[in-house]
This record gives sequence, structure tokens and C-alpha cells, in this order.
Amino acid sequence: MKPQTKATTLHAKPSAQFADKLAATQAQLQAAAANLQPLKQASSLGAEDVVITHLINSLQLDIPVFVLETGALHADTLALLERLQAHSRAPVQVYKPQHEAVMTFVKHPGQQAIFESIDIRKACCGVRKLEPLGRALQGQKAWITGLRREQSQARAEVSSQEADVTNGVPILKLNPLVDWTWGDVWHYIDQHQVDYNPLHDQFFPSIGCAPCTRAISLGEDFRAGRWWWEDENAKECGLHVKA
Repeated sequence: MKPQTKATTLHAKPSAQFADKLAATQAQLQAAAANLQPLKQASSLGAEDVVITHLINSLQLDIPVFVLETGALHADTLALLERLQAHSRAPVQVYKPQHEAVMTFVKHPGQQAIFESIDIRKACCGVRKLEPLGRALQGQKAWITGLRREQSQARAEVSSQEADVTNGVPILKLNPLVDWTWGDVWHYIDQHQVDYNPLHDQFFPSIGCAPCTRAISLGEDFRAGRWWWEDENAKECGLHVKA
């Protein structure tokens, strides 16, 4: 059997401006920790998020990390979550959906109904992700994400700092990797030997819930593996959609 090529080998190719981007990201995180408390990092445990958490830890910033454990994550993602909790200097908080709401959804319309319509799939995201996100961000002044402009057309206009609203409450959203390329992300991971989700080695660039994520083929869009049965313009769950 042919050995699997690691994501670091395939993708760790920094842009010419990598050093400047890294310095700007470090400065933004340090300024946020000093001036925007309380704030948290939202982590889906993807490549971008493990880079940000590593930076928070290496800079010894007082920024907790939270993960939405939806009840439908890949086993590799859950294993990475355990390792992160065991080794992170920054506290790692886990938010789960309300059990009763999940059970209601599973009874009707049912787990497989997410493949039947965008509205039903988004309802599942609402139960498993958006409601826990509201609890995670309650009382926060800002939150940090791994959004990058390169990720999709819908994210091409993302800024490093944006006004956001969660559950009707204004909050700042910080996107410290906004200008980073995929090569920059993997260069950092390779350079610092950051622990990452092994699904990335299996051609999963964007990793969400197991039923809603697949590997992509050469030449496919970065987010083609998310909700692949839906319209190309609907590749979001609601966490990063502007009001």
C-alpha cells in the first residue's frame, strides 16, 4: 500500500509576505488580549484554528478557546480535542447542543432529512452549532475565528476585524489569518510541529460534522467537501453569515 502523503508535505509553501503576515497576526492577538477582554477563540479544530491556538499559547495570552462539540464530529476531530485539552496552556471550553433539542430533531424530521433541503440542514446547524455558539459568546466583547479570504467566494471580502451580532448582541469578530494563504497555514504548522487533524492528510481541507464533510479531489474548490449535495452558494452553517 502506498504511504499517505502528509498535508504538510503537500501544502507547506509560504507566501513571500509570510513573515509580515505572521507579525501582523501576533500583534492583533496581543492587542486583542490587552484591550478587548473578555474574548474567546472559536475553534473547529481545523488547520487555521490550531495555528491560532498555538499562537495564543506561545504568546502566553489570556484568551480561552472554545469548541462546539456538535455530537456529530469525526472521531479524529474528537481525538484531537482531547489532545488539545490535555496540552493547551489556554483553557479549552467545550459547548454541546441541548440534548432535548437534538432528540426532537432526530425524531422529526430525522437525521437523514438534512439531505432533503437546505432549510432542514440549516435547522440542524441551528440546533447543533448556533445555539451552543450563543452560549459560548454570552458576555464576550469579541471572538476570534480562522476565517481567510482565500477560503471561498463568500469570504473574499472578510476583514481582519468586523462588527458582528450574535443573538441580537453586538460583538467584534477578529479574523487574524484573513490574509494568510493555505500554504502559509501549513508552513506554520510544519515549522512549529503543530498537532493537527489527520483528516487533512486525507484531503479534507475544511472539516465539520461527519455527515456534512467529505474529502475533495484535485482541482475542486476549497469548501467543495462541505454540504456537497447543495447549491454552491449555500456553503455556510450560519456562524459566519452577515446579518
